[in-house]
Amino acid sequence: MEEFMNGKPLENYEKLVAQADKVLAETTKPDQIVIQVGSATCENAAGAELVRKEFQKHIAASERDDIVIRTTGCTGRCSREPIVSIRVPGEIEVKYQQVDRELVHEIFTQHILEGKPLVDKTLEKCPEGRKYQVMVCDGAPSERTTPGGIHTFFEEAIAASSLEEDEVIVFSGNCLGFSHDNTVENATRVFIRPDKVLYRVSSREEVEKIVESHLVGGKVVEELCVDDEPVSQGFFDLYGDVTFFRRQSRIALRNAGLVNPESIEDYIHFKGFNALGKVLEQGDPEAVVNEITNSNLRGRGGGGFPTGLKWKFARNNEEKIRYIICNADEGDPGAFMDRSMLESDPYSIVEGMIIGGFAIGAQQGFFYIRAEYPLAIRRIENAIAKCREYGLLGENILGSGFNFDLQIRLGAGAFVCGEETALIRSIEGERGQPRIRPPFPAVKGLWGKPTIINNVETFANVSAILLYGSEWFKNIGTEKSGGTKVFALAGKVCHTGLVEVPMGTTLRDVVFGIGGGVANGKELKAVQTGGPAGGLIPASDCDTPVDYDTLAKMGSIMGSGGMIVLDETDCIVDVAKFFMSFCQDESCGKCTPCREGTKRMLEILERITHGKGVPEDIDNLERLATLVQRSSLCGLGRAAPNPVLSTIKHFRAEYEAHVVDKTCPAKKCTALIRYEVDAEKCVGCTMCARRCPADCISGERKQAHVIDQDKCIKCGQCFESCRFDAIKKL
Repeated sequence: MEEFMNGKPLENYEKLVAQADKVLAETTKPDQIVIQVGSATCENAAGAELVRKEFQKHIAASERDDIVIRTTGCTGRCSREPIVSIRVPGEIEVKYQQVDRELVHEIFTQHILEGKPLVDKTLEKCPEGRKYQVMVCDGAPSERTTPGGIHTFFEEAIAASSLEEDEVIVFSGNCLGFSHDNTVENATRVFIRPDKVLYRVSSREEVEKIVESHLVGGKVVEELCVDDEPVSQGFFDLYGDVTFFRRQSRIALRNAGLVNPESIEDYIHFKGFNALGKVLEQGDPEAVVNEITNSNLRGRGGGGFPTGLKWKFARNNEEKIRYIICNADEGDPGAFMDRSMLESDPYSIVEGMIIGGFAIGAQQGFFYIRAEYPLAIRRIENAIAKCREYGLLGENILGSGFNFDLQIRLGAGAFVCGEETALIRSIEGERGQPRIRPPFPAVKGLWGKPTIINNVETFANVSAILLYGSEWFKNIGTEKSGGTKVFALAGKVCHTGLVEVPMGTTLRDVVFGIGGGVANGKELKAVQTGGPAGGLIPASDCDTPVDYDTLAKMGSIMGSGGMIVLDETDCIVDVAKFFMSFCQDESCGKCTPCREGTKRMLEILERITHGKGVPEDIDNLERLATLVQRSSLCGLGRAAPNPVLSTIKHFRAEYEAHVVDKTCPAKKCTALIRYEVDAEKCVGCTMCARRCPADCISGERKQAHVIDQDKCIKCGQCFESCRFDAIKKL
């Protein structure tokens, strides 16, 4: 845009903001009722598209012009989708879970038209009539040093006030979503919703003043207010879902579920491209590299290499033609972090790449996205087109003289192309196979030129770091790993979904604090981190802090962020076999240790789970895994033995049970279980015999039956069909 070509990037950015706000003002009014429906692959699979169309029908039939539907990305509440948020001016936002066509009708007629929320259908089961939510930061020194704590002071002051018991909820949560230090003058931050007022409180007297003036009288206590601003302007809205989000600190996911992923105006309204404007105004690439280095941001793709150091290598290269690549080839089973970010907040990834390109001196960047992500591809294509339209890509970006553009390359689904040298070969049109390093891509990469490759989550953090400061970001994580990490929490856990927590958060906090614990009342057995090349951490070590170094010591890896919860019914040996099968199938075959080693390991695991293992198999498996780990060509091959090594280390007794006792403690391995009839419980109903496909159950009607073990194929049909608990699984 020509009006942005005056050589003053920040002034040009302000013009861009004004234009975006003008577009938004034409479509959004402050007194509108907003129906917010997610639009991401997981949401749509759960029926979000049908829900959205049903709401549109109801709006058209009502002939009201004060009701609008907003499209957002996914908030990460996978086990509760589709999720619908209803925002009525002046009231606390209400979120409904697992919405279908019938529930749409109830929400629209009772909540929107009659003003009566369906309390029993909401995501948070809050008593009807609740006026306020009070969130107290649980990380402030005053909460640890003040006798009783600010949280307790609020509960006591509310109990002594004229407020009814169910009018206010007080809860603790993370407040690292703020750009400033959490602790100023030993005070605690307190958030009041729906007014979105932020206080800094340090005494019982101040708490009592807030309760009487604000919660009872409706008057804000101005002298205790602070203007610290959250990384996301929609930070407060997420906390309508107290249980799931209060322990999270969302930076990479700061806009997920809040902004319309297809609207550049929406992203700009939430400070989008502000960091880019500041960077281009300063005009100092070295300062950008230094800020990223100081933040302790490490690559979120799994390797954990310091991002600033990698950028510095490329920046200092004598070759002037350089490239930057976003690795969105997310191939881990159960991992969907990158897909969600691309679908929910594509502009933040684009902004991070533009800043990265400026920092290393690149003029061309590439998105490498797996072709199985059609919605992510479509939204990145839209984001790139809109950025070009707004003068944020192409020549003379924001009048700074900096030229940079982006292209998309699609991956064919090869797991090995997540390895950076294989990814580069794929972009070049060659077969995706790793090469020996050094030279590293930062020295000699795409078409022989210096190339920086970072994954989606890494780029999502860049603009936040430059906007709010490296010190802020560094202080959130651990000493060696700054910031937060996004995990795809899956498996035998009550609340599956995407969670973002500070580096150093324990597995217990993630699984039990956010995930709600193990599903169906079972006991936690292990947590698998890092995808198919990650390790298993036993329940006894679930207080392990999650960061690169501690996970490595436990025999696992961070990986891209997969986290699978296993319970007492899971067989550890069978799990190791599953991941080894995946790694063996996805091996590119270039190097002998990985190609042959993974196959031999898989053969041993299959022998063990089929009841044919011998005692020396365990030692041979461990020795072979160590050899593959030490001698494979690329990082994927060297990490492939992790599931085997970690399970032998932590669950050797379970391997020995399979090999020595020929039993599977979890009763998962078909070859090692058998079914018998309990003669005392069997009533001779013949149901088991009728359901048996092998015709191996015999017996007269009303008499105890018998299973022929030689003919039994161990399908479990008899066990499933017996209504008298007469079939024993041994």
